[in-house]
Amino acid sequence: MRKLILVRHSLPEMIPGVPASEWHLSPEGRRRCMALAGRLAAYDLGAVVSSHEPKAIETGQIVAGTLELPFETAAGLHEHERGVVRDLGSPEDFRAQVARLFEHPDELVLGYETADEAHARFSRAVDSVLERWPATNLAVVSHGTVMTLFISRAAGLDPVPFWKSLTLPCFAVLSLPDLALLEMVAGADMEGHPTS
Repeated sequence: MRKLILVRHSLPEMIPGVPASEWHLSPEGRRRCMALAGRLAAYDLGAVVSSHEPKAIETGQIVAGTLELPFETAAGLHEHERGVVRDLGSPEDFRAQVARLFEHPDELVLGYETADEAHARFSRAVDSVLERWPATNLAVVSHGTVMTLFISRAAGLDPVPFWKSLTLPCFAVLSLPDLALLEMVAGADMEGHPTS
């Protein structure tokens, strides 16, 4: 059975006032990528593809380099377009705004695209990547909100608790072509999986 592995990028260096789309991995985030690569080694991957965002590129490059796999980026795999999130007050306020995005998918409640628009854009990008790599298991490194939109709709899950459960990094294994959710692997489940 062919598989699509959707990977949430590793831990970034969070810089206030700088859009999250421009953040790079932190030293800890780079370290976590080694455990991620060790865990992904079991899936007989043919390639790693990432969004154009630096933290996703770096995650994908470390995993691909460690596993000696081809790596490339692809358009449309980036996070929900929200720019710099300002004046939300606290992490709890931000989480409430994202929850609202999931609960009102056809309304523009945060940033520059609705949840429905982000889902459609991400789905088209995934389809394009799968067409480019038609005969292999594939890892796609992306972002929490768009992954949640894609997986929750494919698997019929409530998006809010699913999104809240995601770690940096984590991954979901989906069967192809039916996109059944086979497995979800969070950060703690990756420790102890060295790459050598």
